[in-house]
Amino acid sequence: METTNDINIGQVVRSKAGRDKGKVFIINSIIDEQYVSIVDGKYRKLSNPKKKKIRHLVIYNSILKDFKDKLENNEKINNAYVRKILEPFNKEI
Repeated sequence: METTNDINIGQVVRSKAGRDKGKVFIINSIIDEQYVSIVDGKYRKLSNPKKKKIRHLVIYNSILKDFKDKLENNEKINNAYVRKILEPFNKEI
């Protein structure tokens, strides 16, 4: 996948390049056609998301609607919440 056209906020991804290779993240925002910002609540927190090229990510079909809804409605989200919703993906992926 080379562009962000089919990417959604709240989609679960895995890094396939860089220092964070192999770690699971969630898409926090879509920056442009090539870049997204990702968080995991542990190494990349909501206050300091990682800007990542889309081609350096493995995109999974799982979209966490609750996370997306909270972001769109400007509800408070903390890093513990992000870690909790990503916990099942860290175990099974």
